[in-house]
Amino acid sequence: MAQHQETLELRSRGAGLWNVTAEVNAAIARSKIGTGLCTVFVQHTSASLVIQENADPAVLRDLGRFLADLAPESRSWEHDDEGPDDMPAHARSAITKTSETIPVSAGRLAFGTWQALYLWEHRRAPHARRLVVHVVGE
Repeated sequence: MAQHQETLELRSRGAGLWNVTAEVNAAIARSKIGTGLCTVFVQHTSASLVIQENADPAVLRDLGRFLADLAPESRSWEHDDEGPDDMPAHARSAITKTSETIPVSAGRLAFGTWQALYLWEHRRAPHARRLVVHVVGE
């Protein structure tokens, strides 16, 4: 069994869901692993990962509004050292995921027709984000 690990340096464009499927598939291609598992981990506490629909952008907009309603900036947060969007970003990250594990088939993420992997940036400003991609298999 082979293993491959690398860190992807990505730049978000501000709050929203950013499709990172192509970048992770490129890392899998570099691993030369055809069948196995890929774990992707975001090394930040104000961003998260989610597998979601890649066909209708309204789904992503609805999810963004849903999460903003759950953890609004207007709430009276104690932690506000980095601005009014910081603590809501931490809360949003806490109720989503920091990692995803996806099967690898034929050297790619084994997604269904309408699935993609998204980096969910919870801060308003663009940020540099690191994703650790670990692939195990044959």
